[in-house]
Amino acid sequence: MSINAQTSDQTHLRIRKTDDFQVNGTGDNSAWAKTDWVPITVQESAGRTLATKTKTLYSGTGIYFLFQCEDEKLTATIQEDFGALYTEDVVEVFLWPDESVPIYFEYEVSPLNYELPILVPNLNGKFMGWKPWNYTGKSKVQHATSIQGGDKVSKATIKGWMAEFFIPYSLLNPIVSAAPTSGTTWRGNLYRIDYDEGYQTWSWQKTSGSFHEFKKFGTLVFE
Repeated sequence: MSINAQTSDQTHLRIRKTDDFQVNGTGDNSAWAKTDWVPITVQESAGRTLATKTKTLYSGTGIYFLFQCEDEKLTATIQEDFGALYTEDVVEVFLWPDESVPIYFEYEVSPLNYELPILVPNLNGKFMGWKPWNYTGKSKVQHATSIQGGDKVSKATIKGWMAEFFIPYSLLNPIVSAAPTSGTTWRGNLYRIDYDEGYQTWSWQKTSGSFHEFKKFGTLVFE
């Protein structure tokens, strides 16, 4: 793994800066060549070795994520935003920008491109997700997905899927009061869930099971 993508202790993810670009779910924008893939590995296994890797970039207006997921079958019947996407195939990002408060942002997107953005107050393990207010315009996440080797329908046989999304800083206000600059650090974690042959999870930083163990998050370092 390149030192340019991740520091040697494996708990820090270095994020390079980019100009803004439009996501389309294929990861083909030249900006992604600025950074290396970082694998996220199996946390809870159902006996399958499906590789999962991610890339992350940031700009003056928000932060970009790209997930590439090997897969064999789509388990994705939910066809609405703000649904219980975590009960089916999904990728997730958790961002904890301000360690002085136990509040973090959770974003989920399914292979069918439905999303779940929520703000989570977590008080000693008791937590609840809150939907964003006035979730429109420049405060809305841009997201897109694509399927490799099959159709974009639930139960389809496939070879993999990709998710690409952009989270604007304005959506994270007030836990993000200004755009990060070189040297800024946030805490965060990256996850995937797959249900094809039993429940299997992947994570960048390991937890004891719950994705909401925010004190076990890694550190995002903005370059």
